[in-house]
This record gives sequence, C-alpha cells and structure tokens, in this order.
Amino acid sequence: MRLSIMSYSFQHTFQQGMMDVFGFLETAAHRYRVREVDLWNGFFIDRSAGPVLKLADESYIRKIREALDERELTVANFAVDGAHLWDPDPETRRRLRENALEHLRAAEILGAKTVRIDTGGSYASSETMGEEQFEHTVSLYREYARRAEEGGYRVGPENHMGASLLPAEMKRLAEAVDCPAFGFLLHLNRWKADREEGDAIVAPWTFHTHIDGRTVALPEAARSVRALLDAGYAGVWGIEHNAPERQYEEVEWMVASVRRLVGQAAR
Repeated sequence: MRLSIMSYSFQHTFQQGMMDVFGFLETAAHRYRVREVDLWNGFFIDRSAGPVLKLADESYIRKIREALDERELTVANFAVDGAHLWDPDPETRRRLRENALEHLRAAEILGAKTVRIDTGGSYASSETMGEEQFEHTVSLYREYARRAEEGGYRVGPENHMGASLLPAEMKRLAEAVDCPAFGFLLHLNRWKADREEGDAIVAPWTFHTHIDGRTVALPEAARSVRALLDAGYAGVWGIEHNAPERQYEEVEWMVASVRRLVGQAAR
C-alpha cells in the first residue's frame, strides 16, 4: 500500500511560521516514514499577485528537488492553486494559462507523478459548464495532457470547485479530452451531486486520491475504496487532513486510519 501526505495537512502549522516546505519534507520522511508526498504550491508562492498566484523562482524549486532527493522522496502529486482553467474574463484566463505553464515546468523539475490544476468556478457552488467554458477547458486540458504525456506524468482537476464537483460533468470532460495523461485527483466523497455514486463514476480516470479526517470515518469510504480497486486503481492513497490543532498527532492518526481503511476494503 502506497501512502502520501499532503503538505496542506500542516497548513495551520505553516501559517504560524512553525514549518516550511523543507520542514514538511523532513517530517514526512522521518516522522511518518512515507516515501511519497503531495506538495501544495501554497507553501512556496507569492500571494500578493491576487487570484493568479506567483510561483517561487526556479532556483527555489530546484532546492526543493534537492531536498526531495536527499530524503529519497517522490512527489506523488503537485496540487496547484491559482492556475485554474476558466474565468469569465479573457485577460484573467490568459494569465491563468501562463501561470499553469510555469507550474507544469515546476512539476517537471520536482519530478511530480501527477499534477492537479483545477477547472475553475466557485468553491461554494457548482454548475455544468456552458459551451464556451467546456470547449476552452477541453482544449487546455488536451494541451496540458500532451505535455504531461511527453514528460511522463499525468494532469487534471480535483473535485474541488465549480463543475468539477459534479461527477457526471467530470466524466463528460474526461471522455472529451480523451488522453491517457489526463485524469482526476479524486477527493473521496466530496461531491455536490450523485454523492453515493460519484467516486465510482470517476474511478476509471482517477490517478491520485485525497482522504480527509471526515471521510475516513464514513461507512461510504470503504465502498469508494472498493470501487477504485475494482476499476484497477493502483496509485497512491493521499492524506489531506488540515486539523485545526495538534496537526502532528492528527496526521499520525490519519496514517493509521487510511492503512486500516484500504487494507480492509482490499480483502
């Protein structure tokens, strides 16, 4: 069983100035003894640029890669905020695309196996994509997926915002993009519609997973894991659990909980 820990699990510790990306890597490797991690770009971006988040310079990204190699860690997923595909404003879309390309370059330096770049839309609500948005989204994901295929990784959205919170819409998107390097980061049981069937609907395209502290305790979690395994999922089970306090202990609990969940579902 392959487990990874998402750096966002230590968001509060990071905000308090008690951890940076290098401290996270040390913690993952030596406290939890995992060999794979998920990196969230929020640990090394400039937030003053507004919704299009500015990535750290390349020399800093290469230092992170060096730290990964020293600890024999692999980036299972690079989760990118501020580079989503759709915005109603054409100029913002242009800037988002430029930012996405910078992050794909960073992902290649980091050796990431999968990259999450979101569809766009509201975090609070969801609706199907209109024709212009759908065509734009399909076109860009095809572009990114071709680049990912050449680089030996995979790219796609998480069920995170807007239309990506609708499993039928994500199935429609995957069928339209139609590239083996395109897929989904599936955050288990996080849907605005078809909640019971959602994980199974996108399972054939799932390249990575996130499980949080709420989900791991749900009876539906085992069903979701079985649906993924039945679909042939052989990837990493990622832990994303941003507890408000005692984050080190909470992540330790999550490591044990996810091991038990996946182990029991696989029997």
